[in-house]
Amino acid sequence: MNIIHAAADLNPGSRGVCVAIGVFDGVHLGHQAVIGQARADARTHDCLSVVITFDRHPNAVVAPQNIPPLIYPLDKKLRVIASLGLDTACVIHFDKSFSEISGEQFMRAVARDFQNIRSVCVGETFMFGCRRSGNVGLLKSLGDELGFTVRALPDISLDGDPVSSTRIREAVREGRLDLAGRMLGRTYTLCGAVKMGEQLGRKLGFPTANLDVVGTLVPPAGVYAANAQLGAETHRAAVNIGRRPTVDPAGSPVQVEAHLLDFVGDIYGRELELTFLKKLRDEQKFPSMAALQEQIERDARQARETRET
Repeated sequence: MNIIHAAADLNPGSRGVCVAIGVFDGVHLGHQAVIGQARADARTHDCLSVVITFDRHPNAVVAPQNIPPLIYPLDKKLRVIASLGLDTACVIHFDKSFSEISGEQFMRAVARDFQNIRSVCVGETFMFGCRRSGNVGLLKSLGDELGFTVRALPDISLDGDPVSSTRIREAVREGRLDLAGRMLGRTYTLCGAVKMGEQLGRKLGFPTANLDVVGTLVPPAGVYAANAQLGAETHRAAVNIGRRPTVDPAGSPVQVEAHLLDFVGDIYGRELELTFLKKLRDEQKFPSMAALQEQIERDARQARETRET
């Protein structure tokens, strides 16, 4: 999948363009329906299939006091979109100046730069542009004028309620990772780059990979058995999520630390993706570092013995 950062970079030549527009955090079942419609339209009309999305959640600019934690970081989101068979992703930098563009201005600019839009696919409640001035009604009006079809897809329901990024976040916060996976259409995973930690795990004989999860959704605190994907390799891991009350009684920010079993190597800066198999226990404070070390040994043994379902 080709990645561009402005509609004018597409250069479709004589081919038409079928586009899906959205934030697409999580690329869940509803998002997949919207993207799939754009792909199907493109195949029908021999057009390019393009997703327009953003490099951050719009609230990071327009409502910084209400930024939801991301289900996926941008790189993971784009990998999932690429797996759906799109030709191009247009990843727009969402900043203050972009946030001040009206919905109509935005769509007219996209139509101009893409040159020959054949269809625009969105969710039926999709709103966009400054002060949410754009909606499906505006798109249909512009489509009549500029010659493109608008596909407004309804929500997809699961267990009687609509699938949404908000509902997925709630499920993950509650530890209902199976439900989150069903709404995503794939197993829920947590991704992050490995950052330098305090190396306390190494001193205890259990070196850990500390994930950078700032701004990212994480499951509830506790110790988990997980599979850790590192490039093409998969390793079993014991993962601690929490504030490390034994080593930091004052309480540190939530941290994600993965001890990869039977692995030795420097992986700082590399992306690690965790698939959770089972919660082993809640986070707890131990009376001594020796007691913590003994518990980590038990956690690692349990993680090794945990079977995949």
